[in-house]
Amino acid sequence: MHKSSTRSWAEPFKIKMVEPVFMTNYEQRQKFIEDAGYNTFLLRSKEVYIDLLTDSGTSAMSDRQWAGMMMGDEAYAGSENFYHLEAAVQKYYGYKYVIPTHQGRGAEHLLSKILIKQGDFLPGNMYFTTTRLHQELAGGTFIDVIIDEAHDPESEFKFKGNIDLQKLKDVIESKKPENVPYICVATTVNMAGGQPISLHNLKEVRKMADQYGIAIVHDMTRVAENAFMIQQHEPGYLNKSVAEIILEICSLTDHATMSAKKDALVNIGGFLATNDDDLYTEASNWVVVYEGLHTYGGLAGRDMEAMAIGIAESVQDDHIRARVGQVHYLGERLLEFGVPIVRPLGTHGIFLDAKKILPHVSQDNFPAQTLAAELFLDSGVRAMERGIVSAGRDEKTGKHNYPKLELVRLTIPRRVYTQAHMDVVAESVNEVYLNRDKIKGLEMTYEPKYLRFFQARFRKL
Repeated sequence: MHKSSTRSWAEPFKIKMVEPVFMTNYEQRQKFIEDAGYNTFLLRSKEVYIDLLTDSGTSAMSDRQWAGMMMGDEAYAGSENFYHLEAAVQKYYGYKYVIPTHQGRGAEHLLSKILIKQGDFLPGNMYFTTTRLHQELAGGTFIDVIIDEAHDPESEFKFKGNIDLQKLKDVIESKKPENVPYICVATTVNMAGGQPISLHNLKEVRKMADQYGIAIVHDMTRVAENAFMIQQHEPGYLNKSVAEIILEICSLTDHATMSAKKDALVNIGGFLATNDDDLYTEASNWVVVYEGLHTYGGLAGRDMEAMAIGIAESVQDDHIRARVGQVHYLGERLLEFGVPIVRPLGTHGIFLDAKKILPHVSQDNFPAQTLAAELFLDSGVRAMERGIVSAGRDEKTGKHNYPKLELVRLTIPRRVYTQAHMDVVAESVNEVYLNRDKIKGLEMTYEPKYLRFFQARFRKL
């Protein structure tokens, strides 16, 4: 008798501690979302039933990580935990130097300040909100060079995070190589729906970067998830471990920024990594100004220890298979219901196609923001907008940026929720979808200057 290839799988851990959560009723949720200005970021955590706002800093740490927290060396200089972190980065990612920061955007700030001058251009595989803002504040201009398939939520292409090599070449030659300090490569691409880049594409980008003498900066926030997708879908990698693929990815880049709050399974922390002696020296100077000494960078010793352990856990095949598997479970349930979502399924969340779900709501009335609010109203599930609100305004014209993708991100924290929670989410999304014709849009009543999606407020039309 042959073993079935469709046997059920289970998470590679057992639960030792639980945090009770409570279901609210519709009237309560209506008050909560109105008080929050229809912005799910402004809801209080206790008002939320299942929290899929982000996978950043929301993962459950392991028993080994919690034990490591008790081993915190809180010396101001030369903490032993820093050297454990440094060793983990060198072993699992292959970078020579590491400078800890309070989180990923701290690393983005340091890198932008050092490498970007007024008038520079930064090509990359789709923008990310904080990355682009740091580039702009340093005087640079981001240019999207991702492949066209990334802007099509219905395209089934497996590596929608790939860089369009002709677009990249056109930017470098039209703007001049001396005005392109680096190429920004994200693994995976959040704003495209958690879509990976292939190693073949990254190798071609490396060749072009070398040809023009330009560095590659790796946004490695979810590199393990990208490596898993390479293992599963890129020819020649099925028999390689995720850890081996991660090292190969990193070896093709010069510098890296990391929000360890994602892949590395910690609640706070990040780092800037580099193979360049001069950049390390300059960053070591600036980190003292903005974060803390170069051996703690705004983090407690215990947090660096948890990060070092989390890095080692994050590259394990069993872990990443279950992590991505849960995301795909939710996606497959939604596809069964016929809900329009970004395809193929990504790695850290499922992205609802708000333009398709609410075609009667114009982009100026924020369909993704509206859909996220309606989902919370239905069930207490908190998601987040990734559309026109996140895209912000053109700094020269002051008008909205109009992205092709108008998405609601259902982001799955690592090791936090069960498959039953995913069933509740899927059924709630389907309920909202079935009643989509009754939903009206929003208008903005308050708009912050920067990163408006965090704090903007709205009201129903």
